[in-house]
Amino acid sequence: MIEQDTVKLLRECDAGVKMGISSIDEVISYVREEKLRKYLSDCKREHERLSEDIDVMLAKCCDKGKEPSIIAKGMSSAKTNVKLVMSESDNSVADLMTDGCNMGVKSLSRYLNQYKGASEESKDIAKKLIAIEEKLAVEIRDFL
Repeated sequence: MIEQDTVKLLRECDAGVKMGISSIDEVISYVREEKLRKYLSDCKREHERLSEDIDVMLAKCCDKGKEPSIIAKGMSSAKTNVKLVMSESDNSVADLMTDGCNMGVKSLSRYLNQYKGASEESKDIAKKLIAIEEKLAVEIRDFL
């Protein structure tokens, strides 16, 4: 049970990290304000570092991880494209990223509760990812 919950939680963290990196990559070219660009770039680096840790832990469990769902990625991409075509502004980027962070925190919190038998190390990874998402949402509030 513990190993199974650990793998499941790590897979969800893996998908979340990949979704976060992809989302930042999608919007960063629209950013005008250097401070917002720095917040996004810093967050992306933190996601990439965490992704490496997740990959190592998944390899120990003989698992390759999980890609974000095609539906979630498609919906996110469509929303991003529509919103940024209508208004290429830092406000729009901050709004999109705040929504994404909030969805990530909500999903990861649900998975933490669902996979109670996961190892403490994997729970710590999920908590770090939640903290990264919460931090970005707070940092970019000035751009909303």
